[in-house]
Amino acid sequence: MSWLKRLFGLEKPQNAQVNPTPQPVPQASTTSAAPTATQSIPPERLGLNGEYDQSGLAKRVALAFDQDPQLDDINTLWVAQTGSTVVLKGQVPSQEILNKMMSVARSVHGTTGVETNQVTIA
Repeated sequence: MSWLKRLFGLEKPQNAQVNPTPQPVPQASTTSAAPTATQSIPPERLGLNGEYDQSGLAKRVALAFDQDPQLDDINTLWVAQTGSTVVLKGQVPSQEILNKMMSVARSVHGTTGVETNQVTIA
């Protein structure tokens, strides 16, 4: 079972990307002197297709794990996020695998840190 399916109940969306181009967020039209520039989506809230997603960073990290053959079959670890920090929880088979997961998570745009204090090595 894929990371996206196990953690979020999602099949991989068509054109899903680990580091997508943000889609513009149109601002509500107002008569005030508000800037007319398009609002930008914070990198940690960027979804799989560039849309706004509250859990976007965690989903993109899960997608990155799905794309790595060394990591795609680990089903004892969970991915969450606190702001722009990726939080890993659960068990991994070795320190080498945990190091690889940390490296992959850090490579996802918007990640400012990876927390592993809730991970045990089995």
